[in-house]
Amino acid sequence: MPFRFNLLPAGKISAILFLSLLAIQGCNNSTSSEQTSEQQAPKLVPAPAFNADSAYHFVKQQVNFGPRVPNTAAHKACGDYLVATLRKFGFQVTEQTFVATTFDGKKLNARNIIGSYNPQEPKRILLASHWDSRPFSDQDSTVKTKPVPAANDGASGVGVLLEIARVISTQAQKPGVGVDIIFFDAEDWGNSSEATDEYSGFCLGSQHWAANKHVPNYTAYFGVLLDMVGAKGATFQKEGYSVQMADEVVREIWGLASRLGYSNYFIDQRGAAITDDHLPVNKVARIPMVDIIHTQQNNLSHTFFDQWHTSQDTMEHIDPKTLKAVGQTLVQVLYQEGQPEPGM
Repeated sequence: MPFRFNLLPAGKISAILFLSLLAIQGCNNSTSSEQTSEQQAPKLVPAPAFNADSAYHFVKQQVNFGPRVPNTAAHKACGDYLVATLRKFGFQVTEQTFVATTFDGKKLNARNIIGSYNPQEPKRILLASHWDSRPFSDQDSTVKTKPVPAANDGASGVGVLLEIARVISTQAQKPGVGVDIIFFDAEDWGNSSEATDEYSGFCLGSQHWAANKHVPNYTAYFGVLLDMVGAKGATFQKEGYSVQMADEVVREIWGLASRLGYSNYFIDQRGAAITDDHLPVNKVARIPMVDIIHTQQNNLSHTFFDQWHTSQDTMEHIDPKTLKAVGQTLVQVLYQEGQPEPGM
């Protein structure tokens, strides 16, 4: 997960032209509008259960390989595992290999892994997470040169998506949309204080995919990026760039999460704007993509989870309840989107 982030300014209060009477009227109108919105919200369609223990297992399997740093044996072995697992679940797999150049001039043998379900379906939903590990624990108090185990910052999102792939493959009732799962590589090698490019050296895999899609002219209805979605007590605010570039998708996901009882995870407030893999997808691939990412509320000194970019990003901090909240919400999103339009 990238280090660089920007806080978006809150909207300024307009000139004080309306006194208490209009303020009260505005509150009443707001309440009426919210009630109308709730009444118009589409009915929740039946969706299968997301198994949190299975997702936890998929996270642990990745961590067991060791840090998945590009150009290492653990990286190659884990990549092969991801390919085999997607194929086992009936996904058509494309391996997009490329050589990435880091901000400090290193050459990485990288691999984006794309799994496609129902590839002939024209309406597609793109789900993504990065699968590589950061090569140095720069936020650690002592061992800054050790690679990050990356249980939360990487493996958690991949684990959720593998469980979604398993759920889809085992259901008699399919979601009714095409689903593409992309595991982006070489996301976490950046350095915001030294790199000079737009992405501060991060997001190499998503940049490559956005400029070289695995299918010519590929597009999706929308995309969802998962980053750091497994920590105990995680909070997912509405990430700033997501609100700017894909606000309707943000409102749909956070609204469904609330209706499913996960509003304590999916916080109904705007958070920081994070440089992450969804930016190339939005800006270059022109696919509206949101970022579900753990950011702490009202904590400007420590934006992400406590073990971020340290050697303590290990399995003991992963909570199946958090994986469940994210995974069940996304399963619901897929099945909601797979419903035919009214009148069809």
